Amino acid sequence: MFITFEGIDGSGKSTQLELLAETFREAGRKVLLTREPGGTALAENLRKVLLESNVSAQAELLLFGAARAQHVAEVIKPALDDGAIVLSDRFTDSSVAYQGGGLKLPADFIDAMNQFACEDLRPDITFLLDIDPLAGNKRQQLNHQKPDTIESRGLGFLERVRQAYLQIALRDPHRVIIINAARPLASVQCDIIAALQQRGGL
Repeated sequence: MFITFEGIDGSGKSTQLELLAETFREAGRKVLLTREPGGTALAENLRKVLLESNVSAQAELLLFGAARAQHVAEVIKPALDDGAIVLSDRFTDSSVAYQGGGLKLPADFIDAMNQFACEDLRPDITFLLDIDPLAGNKRQQLNHQKPDTIESRGLGFLERVRQAYLQIALRDPHRVIIINAARPLASVQCDIIAALQQRGGL
């Protein structure tokens, strides 16, 4: 099973991903946690470039695509073939939301890039942790998290990203489950577990 977590920064994706991994482990399941960009040596190097440098919008999209292609080939597909549950902090929807919705790059090109990079691999379930950009920003400040290059583009950019995510969920409601991430951590976790139980994933 391939499960992804999406949402703007400050939505609590990483925390919920780790909590879900622990739930699966307690149930005796083999679990792999990974992230985008990242998961491989190449992708981690590209992550540093993407989050710390100013690159053009087109270069940003292509670097994400390169990192994703290596991630799928080297990490995700082998783990799935080995029977593991793969939990990824971000995947293809992030490019649609951030570079498509946020930077207004062509949706058709992004879709084609994702298909090429992933060899048509798609998540079984995607949890979209939805939160208002201002609330997410305040949460990051409380956690003393310094914004990276992408996060520093302002609330207007993040609102476009959020709306793009919500459009993805409307287009693919069977795969994408919207979770209200503005609530306490335990409430969000309960909704995630309940959704998985309803779909037979737990």
